[in-house]
Amino acid sequence: MRDPSGHRARSLSAAGVETVRGDLGDPESLRAAFFGAHGVFSVQPNSGQAGADVSNEDEVRFGAAVAEFAERCGVAHLVYSSAVTAGSTTGVDHLDTKSRIEAHVRNLDIAGTIIRPATFMELLVTPEMGLDRGHLSFLMRSDQAMQFIAVRDIGRIVAVVFGSPDRYASRTMEIAGDALTGNALAENLTRAAGRMISYSRLPTTLPGQDEVLGKLEALVDDGTLAGNANLDALRAEFPFLLRFDRWLAGPGAGLLDQALRSSDTGIAPR
Repeated sequence: MRDPSGHRARSLSAAGVETVRGDLGDPESLRAAFFGAHGVFSVQPNSGQAGADVSNEDEVRFGAAVAEFAERCGVAHLVYSSAVTAGSTTGVDHLDTKSRIEAHVRNLDIAGTIIRPATFMELLVTPEMGLDRGHLSFLMRSDQAMQFIAVRDIGRIVAVVFGSPDRYASRTMEIAGDALTGNALAENLTRAAGRMISYSRLPTTLPGQDEVLGKLEALVDDGTLAGNANLDALRAEFPFLLRFDRWLAGPGAGLLDQALRSSDTGIAPR
């Protein structure tokens, strides 16, 4: 935590979690944060996130620093959260950073597990997606399947990994909870919202964004970004994984409600 006195940190403390200060911009602070820890779960912000004030080189530097200090501090198990595109050269800078960090982790003398989460379900119901206007646009075609995962389930998987280090050390796992076409997304959202939600693929003609969007859609088309996790095997191994409809009825309900009301709350879709 950069600020152990902040609201999120205080909420964790109230739940019985011990918080310590750590700042990715201050690598030496990681030494104190990692001291005595059994495991480190490494997640970095990246330049592809809306509002992220980091560069691609910042992300690689942060990811390398976390891994190196985990090794130096004698941490028993490092889990790095990568992306489904890692291992491929995508031509999209904020995706290719993950492959660089993975390579760095593998070169260190520390037991490590790399997880490659699918696209977050949460991304589909942000206020910017336009659900308040009764429509969703995303990267795949209407009849094309893409894999997704609930963010909560990523943490649950990592908890299982830390609990069984011998089973998961040195593994690289692509993880997802569901696979849905654009039309299936719309059907699930329509049922959960109680009103019609339609779907179409994002146009690649948005000013200043066509090059990146075009690359992302090509990565979905060739399967690199669509995801290739074995869902049946994952559900057998991690039975708590949420399908999209269950996520919408549970952890995602509040987010969906906010997205449907975004115009009323003054949040303008971009």
